[in-house]
Amino acid sequence: MASHNIFLFGLLALSFSLVLAADNNPLFDICVADPKSPVTASGAVCKDLKLVHENDFFYTGLHKPENISSPLGSKVTLLNAQHIPGLNSLGISFARIDFRPGGINPLHLHPRGSEILTVIEGTLEVGFVTSSPEYRLFTKVLQKGDVFVFPIGLVHYQKNPKKVPAVAYASLNSQNPGSVQLANTVFGSTPEINTDILGEVFQLDKKVISHGQMKF
Repeated sequence: MASHNIFLFGLLALSFSLVLAADNNPLFDICVADPKSPVTASGAVCKDLKLVHENDFFYTGLHKPENISSPLGSKVTLLNAQHIPGLNSLGISFARIDFRPGGINPLHLHPRGSEILTVIEGTLEVGFVTSSPEYRLFTKVLQKGDVFVFPIGLVHYQKNPKKVPAVAYASLNSQNPGSVQLANTVFGSTPEINTDILGEVFQLDKKVISHGQMKF
């Protein structure tokens, strides 16, 4: 009987944690973000319905190529409730990703959202790695019109292997999915992580670690 109760308690705890991992369900038909109010843990404060208009649910210009200044050769244009106030409380966001020839959207993860990506132009090599203990890599070369999914919280990347530009659109099931860039997190933290710790973790010489920290 005791083991049965422990099992039920564990199942309830797991279910509760899964619920918390997703954005809250909206309580109203619409909750347009009020730009004059501060953002809370539950999102932005709802705008007065009398002041809501069609443009609160609209954005234009995503068809235009972005100016890519990143040394890695990619540019992510994320649309969330800051850009489309009507997205507030809906639990979704959207992005355009531009790639120069050979450009890469480096290893990163979204702690609060899964992602579904569609190639609009060009070719992309994509992949994600599962968690411990397998660390299994799933990778695929995508052509125009192909779709790929990246599960929540898993490290993934996209790379343009060709000599022509590439473009992808991505949808994420969170209003604020977040983005943890692995290299920036490890080598670019403020203050810096001790080189002794990084050296032990990566089994690298301190000089190599210090060089990586200088770059980020």
